[in-house]
Amino acid sequence: MLKTRNLNLADGQSTQQQTEAPKVLAALFKEAGITFNGSSPWDIQIRDEDTYRQILSKGSLGLGEAYIDGLWDAHSLDELFTRLIDFNMGQKVVGWAKLRLLGERLRHHFSNLQSTKRAYQVGEHHYDIGNDVFEAMLDPTMSYSCGFWENADNLHQAQHDKLDMICRKLDLQEGETLLEIGCGWGGLARFAAENYGVEVTGITVSKEQKYLARQRCVGLPVKIELMDYRDLSGQFDKIVSVGMFEHVGAKNYSVYFDNANRLLNKNGLFLLHTIGNYFTTKAVDPWIDKYIFPNGKLPSAREVSSALENKFIIEDWHNFGQDYDKTLMAWMDNFEKAWPTLKSEYSERFYRMWKYYLLSCAGYFRCRQGQLWQLVLSKRAGSGGYRSIR
Repeated sequence: MLKTRNLNLADGQSTQQQTEAPKVLAALFKEAGITFNGSSPWDIQIRDEDTYRQILSKGSLGLGEAYIDGLWDAHSLDELFTRLIDFNMGQKVVGWAKLRLLGERLRHHFSNLQSTKRAYQVGEHHYDIGNDVFEAMLDPTMSYSCGFWENADNLHQAQHDKLDMICRKLDLQEGETLLEIGCGWGGLARFAAENYGVEVTGITVSKEQKYLARQRCVGLPVKIELMDYRDLSGQFDKIVSVGMFEHVGAKNYSVYFDNANRLLNKNGLFLLHTIGNYFTTKAVDPWIDKYIFPNGKLPSAREVSSALENKFIIEDWHNFGQDYDKTLMAWMDNFEKAWPTLKSEYSERFYRMWKYYLLSCAGYFRCRQGQLWQLVLSKRAGSGGYRSIR
């Protein structure tokens, strides 16, 4: 274990401590196969010595903020993060970052960060940044979730196949009612209404998503509302939730599934599509929490199955997390190509933040800590069993 005594780099620290910081971090990162100013594509190229202080004082938050500020670079951020996350670097912080990590865990433990009062914060902070960014980055279906690449060789096909697989897993029949909890920009609602003849009610916590989703679904039996899932009422033949469960939070899992159970017809099906974490965590990455998805929480398999107990039967549990790596790299490629037309509206710091976000997430899935699950759930009242669809 590395000694961290006398390495807490607060203001007024000694020159000796500042000199020690690069050595401590270089030794730690070396264990993950990363060299400062090395020759490998994933090595960190230091542009400003303040990078070391940022990492020691803030951990992963400091690493990300130093990148946004241009204090360091790496030719291949995705490969860098594959190594960092595989090494569990976030759990091996040193210096003041240890206290910050403890503080984050306590904040998540004692606060309901996904309460009704906070429900719309992620919409305002992330999904409302500008539809032009998402239209440039995503495929024509505007799907902001993992594509299914088994038979696809491009992003649009992967997202089309994912949407169709969801509809087939739900066994959608013409004339049925479908509730979509977290409808994004209306891609799935539009697809299901056009191709399966269902009537869709979609909800979102993003004003910009609501605005564009309604435009994209004009003339179809689709209703889009700005609403928190806890305010839903009625009965639906089928329910789907894609990429929204990550915003629910462990303290609210029971309420979430109770509501879904109440809203679903007794013989209906509920498909839950969510990112999952390889192990149970007490808090999310502080950089992602501050800059990308405030108040988020990635569930573990244990948390999901425990929350479902005595509420739903798990008919199918499908993991294709490896496909999220391809999806994120395709989004990054689209974003890079669109940047010349976007940069008049967005700053260089935004560009670096967005690049860091997409490529760090690609590394998260590439090292297999990140999973992507589709669960098909039914009520106990349903009969006849379920045959899995792929």
